Amino acid sequence: MFGRRVTEASAAAEPVAPASILDASTDAAPGPSSSSGEKTFAASFKRIRDRLFARINVSAAILRGREQLADELRAAIVEIAAAERTIMTVAEYDRIVALILDEMFGLGPVEPLLADASVTDILINGPQHIYVERRGLLELTNISFRDNEHLTNVAQRIAASVGRRVDETSPTVDARLADGSRVNIVLPPLALDGTCISIRKFAKHRIGISTMVQHGNLSPGMGRLLEIAARCRLNIIVSGGTGSGKTTLLNALSRMIDPGERIITIEDAAELRLQQPHVVRLETRPPNIERSGEINQRDLVKNALRMRPDRIILGEIRGAEAFDVLQAMNTGHDGSMTTLHANTPRDALVRLENMVISANAGLPMQAIRSQIVSAVHLIIQISRMRDGVRRVQQISEVIGIEGEVIILQDLFNFAFEETHDGRIIGNFVSTGLRPRFVVQARYYGLEEELKQAMS
Repeated sequence: MFGRRVTEASAAAEPVAPASILDASTDAAPGPSSSSGEKTFAASFKRIRDRLFARINVSAAILRGREQLADELRAAIVEIAAAERTIMTVAEYDRIVALILDEMFGLGPVEPLLADASVTDILINGPQHIYVERRGLLELTNISFRDNEHLTNVAQRIAASVGRRVDETSPTVDARLADGSRVNIVLPPLALDGTCISIRKFAKHRIGISTMVQHGNLSPGMGRLLEIAARCRLNIIVSGGTGSGKTTLLNALSRMIDPGERIITIEDAAELRLQQPHVVRLETRPPNIERSGEINQRDLVKNALRMRPDRIILGEIRGAEAFDVLQAMNTGHDGSMTTLHANTPRDALVRLENMVISANAGLPMQAIRSQIVSAVHLIIQISRMRDGVRRVQQISEVIGIEGEVIILQDLFNFAFEETHDGRIIGNFVSTGLRPRFVVQARYYGLEEELKQAMS
């Protein structure tokens, strides 16, 4: 199917011969002898790769698909290796085929990390420094790209796959891989040491409250309280730092929503995976090359209110949309949920106030705080602690306002101490206080279960 090498632009239009991916008119040249050791393999791989790419129509090859191309690639690689008198094992041939396929169809050297279930984040700081997060802790890998051009080509392929553009004139982009993983890209000159790519992997398995209890992220009592809060249609904010597990917890909470409700989700990059049958998923759109056509979260929140939602779930509050979310919570859309970045429940309220002010500078602070108290019922604080474990550190209820101060009531806390070997030992402690939402729990027939959870 592949003939002589053609440009990307003409690949689709130019006919190609249905024989091999190799250009038969190119003569093979002898090269060095057998490979031994990782450095020798790397040198052999580079030579074979360069000669292969010089002799195939890459654009047309990609159209064949990964599975169909694998056998032809193997035959071509065997031919090149024989011409160079390079002796390799079957495993080494398999490895070269996999590496080249990853480069053509995937993310090159980091493709195996995407398949590794133990890896939750992949952080690429230039071509030579690739870190991963496993079990909440960062570690440096021995994987690298050939050079920054190789890394930049991968970044541009990611952006192009979702209809985005990333180059010197537009050096940053947020994108989503085919499996749902979230990607952020920063190119030079903004990234001084080479192209940076941050990948938050898409969890393959759905995690519920019970799973989080088993993993020690929260106690059984806390889990039961949160299940009741979700079923009682409380408006909930999940607060925490980057990578603390906010979206995972939000996904777990959403499993308690009645399947008969109409839910609208709004996100910058779709990560929520609701299991209810009646879900409408909305995603923001960045500006195009002409810097027009942007649809932000505030636009989507306003539009969602016209779509007859029972609940609105916002992936993350970041700015002016905070005002519209509060409006929605106060106008018959109980049971709405969202996340935001903050270190404590009190800080979450302050951030919420500041975001509302940024969009409505003329509103008096007293009015903003009154609206927050009327809208928000529960704040859940989650953190990734020093031992790498993500834990719900605090569950606080918004119970009212006195003067200019919003009053919070803690329902659960995590009391801990750190041991000498870096492990954190502690207990999830109920304050024993009577939740204000016991009235809603009674309405849904869950009052006794709520009392048991608090005890």
